[in-house]
Amino acid sequence: MGMSVTISAATEQDAEHILKLQYLCYQSEAELYGDYGIEPLTQTLDDLKAEVARGCALVARLGDEVVASVRGEVDGAGTARIAKLIVHPRMQRHGLGGRLLDAIEAFFAEDPAAKRFQLFTGHRSEGNLRLYRSRGYAPVSSERAGPRLTVVTLEKDAVKDAVKAAQPEACGATASR
Repeated sequence: MGMSVTISAATEQDAEHILKLQYLCYQSEAELYGDYGIEPLTQTLDDLKAEVARGCALVARLGDEVVASVRGEVDGAGTARIAKLIVHPRMQRHGLGGRLLDAIEAFFAEDPAAKRFQLFTGHRSEGNLRLYRSRGYAPVSSERAGPRLTVVTLEKDAVKDAVKAAQPEACGATASR
């Protein structure tokens, strides 16, 4: 019998594991766009820890191993900005990214300040675009970020009655509830 994947709030102790996973997961994006200087590949451990501390960060674990993660925070305009949804390459295409996206949306749906969910990806990242569209996100803008990359921003309204079962117990030190 195999182990099941669990989703929970990330801790400071998870930061190094998240950073290593992020580095692994963004190799394919860097190759796709011919740019190995993208922020997820150059982010420092201290920057990642600060990001985790000021918003919400979730991890998916298979046993003790962090195999996926997502983070985000609500800005002053009520936009829950979801970022860096990553899944270990060997765990991709099994619904884990969708489960993490559902979980972070459920968390932010509890925040009265969150009016909309927003995320972004590159224009050639078809798997990402397919996942986001299947979850109700629609493109709202695109911006040329370099000679080979156009960043597509997608949004959807925050659903306040999101499935409670998808929501982890707690997330981030500054989360409001």
